[in-house]
Amino acid sequence: MAERLAPGSEVASGLSAHPLPADVLEKRLFHRVLVLSNLPAAWPPAVNALLLLVAIGAVGAVWWGEAERTIAGYVTAALVLFALADVYILRSLPRLHISFGAVAPQLFVLEAPRLAVSAGLAFVSPFAGPVPALASVLVINAVALAALVWGALLEPAELRLSLATLPVDSFPSGAPPLRLLHISDIHVERFGLREASLLELVRRTNPDLVLLTGDYVNLSCVDDPVARAHARQLLAGLCDGVADSGAPRGVFAVLGSPPVDRNSATLFDGLPIRLLRNEAVTVEQGAGRRLRLVGLDCSHDPERDSVQLERVVADVPSGVARVLLYHSPELTHVAADLGIDLYLCGHTHGGQVRLPFYGALVTSSRLGKRYEMGYCREGATHLYVSRGIGFEGLAAPRVRFLCPPEIILWTLTAPD
Repeated sequence: MAERLAPGSEVASGLSAHPLPADVLEKRLFHRVLVLSNLPAAWPPAVNALLLLVAIGAVGAVWWGEAERTIAGYVTAALVLFALADVYILRSLPRLHISFGAVAPQLFVLEAPRLAVSAGLAFVSPFAGPVPALASVLVINAVALAALVWGALLEPAELRLSLATLPVDSFPSGAPPLRLLHISDIHVERFGLREASLLELVRRTNPDLVLLTGDYVNLSCVDDPVARAHARQLLAGLCDGVADSGAPRGVFAVLGSPPVDRNSATLFDGLPIRLLRNEAVTVEQGAGRRLRLVGLDCSHDPERDSVQLERVVADVPSGVARVLLYHSPELTHVAADLGIDLYLCGHTHGGQVRLPFYGALVTSSRLGKRYEMGYCREGATHLYVSRGIGFEGLAAPRVRFLCPPEIILWTLTAPD
């Protein structure tokens, strides 16, 4: 049986008492757009409904000027019906325990491209004919509605377990495998379907170690006491699940993006979870299996965080497998230069919405699409960017499309 972290295990001097650093992520355009587009969450429902009807009426007016009045009426009526269907789906999500975000901001973000495309098709009608143009409006909006059904109701509820294997040269020949369960970007709004599925998967997986790489509460719920209580309930459940399964032996975590995890450190108070903040710890797992877990706070400033990583790794003895827990993939090249064996992160959500043959539309990473999700190797460093479990917050629609939530079970083996 693997061993718990020994009281005398070596720990590098850390900064665990310090708050998270100022985050450059908040200065980026994507974050500012999310904040601005979330304003409808504070407006009265009647105001939001009126604004939506005005926007649909404006599209109808464009059709009125470019096509027959009857066709313009059909387009306007169809857009109202599609908008009502969107509202119904978004309002169903809390009842189905899938997501719990404010409806109005998500609705406006979803309707904007629908209405823009529908308005653009009005200018096609004089050339293609009004009926084909109308048919195009109906088909495109029907496809968008089907995509919303899939992305909001079906795919987010399918938490998947991905499997990966890595030989570790420092493990003695014949040593039993060591199983690490990597979990990232939980983004709790309320305890729902994914959270329940997560605890069940942890119990079934029976990992040796659980490794968490940040973003525990949804950005919309950072100061929500109910969301924070549910996030703590989930973290406690992870510990209970590991203990109930008879697994050894530890849960380790780092914090994620400062806007999300600026007050998440207190969620771990009193729980048997080791929160690593710019420090490294040696974990003994029996049979000569030793790991050096390196955990960093994430500021999304690669220059600053690279200095922290170099400082912490300088204290790591040679001949021990090094596992880096850091929220974002933005330190990949530095980690490779420093000899990190396994780099586990998240942050990108895999884009959360992906297109065939293109992949992620947005990653919120300084590196763009370079490390958007999944496995990659840089030098001797094995990188895995988790798709995560939850959703981006504020006005971002609570959808996943071609990007199901995941946790990853790593099996570390002795070399052949």
